Amino acid sequence: MDKMNEKEYMVWLHSIDGIGNKTLENLLKIFGSAENIFKAPIEKFNQFRGINKAIVNNIVKNRNPYYINELMNKIKKHNIEIIGRNSKEYPENLKNIYNPPYLLYKKGTILKKDENAIAIVGSRKASSYGKYVAYKLASDLAKKGIVVISGMAYGVDTMAHKGALEHGGRTIAVLGCGLDTCYPKANYHLMLEIEKSGAVISEYSIETKPLPGNFPVRNRIISGMSKGVIVVEASINSGSLITVEFALEQGREVFAIPGNINSSLSAGTNKLIKEGAKLVTDIEDVLEELHIEIDEKEENQIPLSALESKVYNVILDKQPIHIELLLKELSWNVDKVSSIITVLQLKGLVEQLPGKLLIAK
Repeated sequence: MDKMNEKEYMVWLHSIDGIGNKTLENLLKIFGSAENIFKAPIEKFNQFRGINKAIVNNIVKNRNPYYINELMNKIKKHNIEIIGRNSKEYPENLKNIYNPPYLLYKKGTILKKDENAIAIVGSRKASSYGKYVAYKLASDLAKKGIVVISGMAYGVDTMAHKGALEHGGRTIAVLGCGLDTCYPKANYHLMLEIEKSGAVISEYSIETKPLPGNFPVRNRIISGMSKGVIVVEASINSGSLITVEFALEQGREVFAIPGNINSSLSAGTNKLIKEGAKLVTDIEDVLEELHIEIDEKEENQIPLSALESKVYNVILDKQPIHIELLLKELSWNVDKVSSIITVLQLKGLVEQLPGKLLIAK
């Protein structure tokens, strides 16, 4: 078996039950390296107070090079990359938060432009209004080249990721479990799309289950990787408000979408606004507050065929335009024009208003 390096020893240590970020930090302060922990005699552990005996037993029980080799093979099998805190690829925004993860597990890519990312969070049981707003904000951010971060949960998170992806943008999902697990399972295909166009990351070792206690902890990464956090919908006791607490501790800006005063899903966001969060009605409110200037070259251009471009440009030039007038302008048959309009609507570039009026978005 090949000689192991410190990174592999760290992955081993990180995988042991009971060893979270703080325990890992304490052990490294005492022993100096993960390799030293692997090789230390059990008597040395007993010299230090504050090291839980159950954790010591777990360390000793798993001090097997074959276990480490098996662990690394599983990580490789799932195409997972490991980023240490001192790595150049480690997200710059995370380095300066309290209690940054020692290790990040990643599928996909992390880029320099991700430093301007905006987080969109909210209720898992979002209303149709909340889902629409999350999708719209994410799609508008994507069109401006801004990366969207969320937690891949049901409701607001899912719609935020979809809004970014379906408008040519990058998005990052931060999970509360190991990357060999998709949670929720229904988002498996979404997870694959996020990997292709951005990244799926976690601070949890593979084979870590999506335990309820993991999610509040992972929220510090969602806010920590972002320049600002937009809360779309949240009840008074929503987990999204934990993300807000982390954001405020980290010096991030907090934004909230106003909602129906009779809806419990708006109680949290309306309260945030009363307490000083910036009220948001469109992404310009966010970009202006964060002083993010968009280079036109950076704006994501949605690819159009020659025919799609021609239809879009006529609508843009003469909007609002009735579909009958559009047919006359183009001198094409109705089936051809209708199919192209449908494609433009799916790409989020055209909207049909009542009365068959068309506008460019």
